[in-house]
Amino acid sequence: MTEQPPRLAVSLLMLLALATLWGGSYSLIKIGVATIPPITLIAARTIIAGSLLLVVLHLRGLRLPTDRRNTRRFIIQAALNSVLPFTLIAWAEQHVDAGLAVILNSLTPVFAFLINALITRHEAVTGAKLFGVAFGIVGICLVVGPSVLGGFGSGVVAQLAIILAAVAYGGAVTFGRTFRDLDPMMPAAGSLIWGGAILLPVSLLVDQPWTLAPAMSSITALLVLSVFSTALAFVLYFTLLQRMGSVGTTAQAYLRVPIGVGIGVLFLGETPSPNAVLGLIFVVASVIAMTLPAHFFFRKRKS
Repeated sequence: MTEQPPRLAVSLLMLLALATLWGGSYSLIKIGVATIPPITLIAARTIIAGSLLLVVLHLRGLRLPTDRRNTRRFIIQAALNSVLPFTLIAWAEQHVDAGLAVILNSLTPVFAFLINALITRHEAVTGAKLFGVAFGIVGICLVVGPSVLGGFGSGVVAQLAIILAAVAYGGAVTFGRTFRDLDPMMPAAGSLIWGGAILLPVSLLVDQPWTLAPAMSSITALLVLSVFSTALAFVLYFTLLQRMGSVGTTAQAYLRVPIGVGIGVLFLGETPSPNAVLGLIFVVASVIAMTLPAHFFFRKRKS
């Protein structure tokens, strides 16, 4: 059903807000890891955000299932959707700009498609998606290639870590299909809570957070990241799924790339390299090709 103009306007504003919250999360991570170690930052992020989502579920009259089958699924989703990618990105942003992290991590649809096409085969191979894969690979080469020529320093390893995080997100998208029997917000809350449960003991052992003296800017970034760019963003995301459907909601995937890069430029003073800007163009084209439905590219002719 087509949304009425006032309702559509609200949905579009929510979509822009979601793209901004997720695009800005990379700059918040950059500020956070300045004085908070990555594991501790992400442990706190997942626990805070997961707890807030549990409150939202309670207000909706829902309870998170705790049986063995669902717990196992939540743990797997936690590893793919928060523990691995969140931590890899946080570690990497100690060595690369937030804008670069946005560009490289936005290739999640490419890796989700490759996992589906090569392993699970849930998704049809179309010309548009092959186009998206090709442009995504070109984008990676443009961004990472020049750094590789200078040797495998910390910057190159960090960029590869962000790409690996995108692969993990791709796996999370694929595994997320198994949650069709649950309210969509439940795997989000369950995976975040279990992600925090996995990372908290590691944080206590490795970082000894009671010995840290984080700057107020990092603490503020952590709270904004947890409350707004994670918990609120998930609420917006699942609300948009109900209002606009999955096709409309995927628009945030390519909106958040330029928004995230722009936030890094405006608030962190980052200056993307010419290769990064060119890579950004290819990545946005790739994500559009991977997320728009086929009829946007090939419309049926009227007989």
